[in-house]
Amino acid sequence: MALKKQIGIDLGTANVLVYVKGKGIVLHEPSVVAVDKNNGKLLAVGEEAKIMLGRTPRNIVAIRPLKDGVIAEFDITERMLRYFMGKIIGRTGMFRPKVVVGIPSGATEVERRAVYQAVIAAGGAPPIVVEEPLAAAIGAGIDVLKPTGNLVVDIGGGTTDIAVISLGGIVTSHSLKIAGDRLDEAIVRHMRSNHNMLIGVRTAEDLKRKIGSAHSDCEVLEAEVRGRDLATGLPKTAVVNSEEIRLSCEKYINAIMSAILAVMEKTPPELMSDICDTGIYLAGGGAKMRGLEQLINEKLPGIPVHIVENSEECVVLGTGLILDNPGLVGRPTPRFENVLKDHYDTETDNEDSVE
Repeated sequence: MALKKQIGIDLGTANVLVYVKGKGIVLHEPSVVAVDKNNGKLLAVGEEAKIMLGRTPRNIVAIRPLKDGVIAEFDITERMLRYFMGKIIGRTGMFRPKVVVGIPSGATEVERRAVYQAVIAAGGAPPIVVEEPLAAAIGAGIDVLKPTGNLVVDIGGGTTDIAVISLGGIVTSHSLKIAGDRLDEAIVRHMRSNHNMLIGVRTAEDLKRKIGSAHSDCEVLEAEVRGRDLATGLPKTAVVNSEEIRLSCEKYINAIMSAILAVMEKTPPELMSDICDTGIYLAGGGAKMRGLEQLINEKLPGIPVHIVENSEECVVLGTGLILDNPGLVGRPTPRFENVLKDHYDTETDNEDSVE
């Protein structure tokens, strides 16, 4: 029972991931809620609500309660969290679950407090709030306790978090409110301007995932897009290629590159020397974009680039490790290799109990 009372949460702009101690990742759903505008009743949460985006009647609204990595709609976020926690662990009663939750490194005190209060209002104990790039590094298996510099770039839905990590903490960081959502919006604008066609954000996201790229040398792919003709209001079909999608997103990708360079400029020389050896770790859903590794190699020659395995899940995996070992953030603990080994051995032992 105790295993079920400890959870890690990656409260993302695009998706919410939940880790339960002893079971691993048990939930990966979109951060979307559908509400009846007439009575405020919750109609759907997660995947069911995302399907409704752009398709709802007048009395129903599908909301993304998180924007740019932080809470924009407190009440809706609290209800969404309560729904997910109830789905996973049932009623908490008087025994509130221990919670570790990830937030962007650039979150203000007010934004941190909002996350803290939302978790408590949803039925959790006062949470351990950890910055997402640090959680991502831990989840990726990086030994953050060593006096060695590691550069992590976590490209999510609402924010891109860039941080240099050493001795269990963040040395220097930058949180940029440019990530997957901004790229989707840029594609919508491109289709409007260049094809006189209106498409939804979901269609733009599908285009980005299928044919999007960050480097001009990537193979040119094509995709058929359906939307509404802005001149006639009738259905319209167009064929777009990956090069025009790349150009529509170019200024945002360049902004991410500039932010990486800015963080490196603020990094102490001893840690910069380490980064030249250890390289740059790419995490988050945006790490999978075609050509991103190639672009970074071109801009920063000689520095290795690693795309983290399970890049979308490394933040929530990091919160799971912190549940077992709170000392991973901020103070020394036993050897990190042993922490990882014990953690994954435990996960293997509990595999049969996962429903």
